[in-house]
Amino acid sequence: MTSDIKAALRRQRIETPSWAYGNSGTRFKVFAQRGVPRDPYEKLADAAQVHRFTGVAPTVALHIPWDKVDDYVALAAHARDLGVAVGAINTNVFQDDDYRLGSVTNPDAGVRRKALDHLLECVDIMDLTGSGTLKLWFSDGTNYPGQDDIRARQDRLAEALAAVYDRLGEGQRFLLEYKLFEPAFYMTDLPDWGAAYAHCLRLGPKARVVVDTGHHAPGTNIEFIVAFLLREGKLGGFDFNSRFYADDDLMVGAADPFQLFRIMYEVIRGGGYTDDVAFMLDQCHNIEPKIPGQIRSVMNVQEATAKALLVDRDALARAQADGDVLGANAVFMDAYDTDVRPLLAELREESGLDADPMAAYRRSGYAEKIVDERVGGTQAGWGA
Repeated sequence: MTSDIKAALRRQRIETPSWAYGNSGTRFKVFAQRGVPRDPYEKLADAAQVHRFTGVAPTVALHIPWDKVDDYVALAAHARDLGVAVGAINTNVFQDDDYRLGSVTNPDAGVRRKALDHLLECVDIMDLTGSGTLKLWFSDGTNYPGQDDIRARQDRLAEALAAVYDRLGEGQRFLLEYKLFEPAFYMTDLPDWGAAYAHCLRLGPKARVVVDTGHHAPGTNIEFIVAFLLREGKLGGFDFNSRFYADDDLMVGAADPFQLFRIMYEVIRGGGYTDDVAFMLDQCHNIEPKIPGQIRSVMNVQEATAKALLVDRDALARAQADGDVLGANAVFMDAYDTDVRPLLAELREESGLDADPMAAYRRSGYAEKIVDERVGGTQAGWGA
């Protein structure tokens, strides 16, 4: 059984986000750190360190226009030279002043056209970088009753999504993200998985739902959402992070590691542990160092996955069929309570990696090197 678990873990791929390597903070303050990347090329270099020490983070998500460059072919080649590749292309239709009342759902046709042009531009970038995934998130919504026509906004959203869908090429898809609230507080145009699912279902197989683990109301059973979407063939991926209160974007597995384990069990149970379901991190490291924060996050996902793979599914099925409530729960808890760190350390050593990625990174001297080298210029952060 151990060999099967190791084989499954060797197949795991976790995508890191370019924006996690830049400066970030809260709505009150962005905290600058020394050695932070100044351009997308340096972001890729930092992401390559995460892959170097974990062995399971070979792709990097880009955010446009934060990662805008003159030559995307050259950027993709630079990524390959570093041992990684460009992953999902994330759109940004929430920062311009024009989007105050929404982007693709804005009542102004000119603003809607501007937003759609950006989305289509991002598909062009996919063509140039070899990316197969477009990530769509819309901050669109309203703050007050009567502010806009709720149904009309859904019509506008559907029209924009259809235009993007039609532009997708062979082997390309988009993942549609939802969020309960913020920055819209009365009504969000894509507030939950049901709304995202309905839009994707209408469009076809190239449209899937992405589950951001921080985008739900307190108490939401995220593993149910995962199980349902997998059953329907509509789960496209995850944006992994942790939340205490809302969309905190903290390190995945930090707030509720048991929830992450439950989610990963449903992924495996539902046949989603394949390249068809993208495991992506979406985090902002406000007070912790950037690269170690990503390494630790990757390790947390690995640990949750290893525990989920340990669940004795035959014993669980027997207990469930017998109506043995406590027995079924005990099977679950036995797997979760298992210390999988020795297994993962052994796996890394067998793969030619250090058993402890965090310690190996600290010893590498990379953190000190980038502090010394990255002097001058403008540090990357929110909006860059």
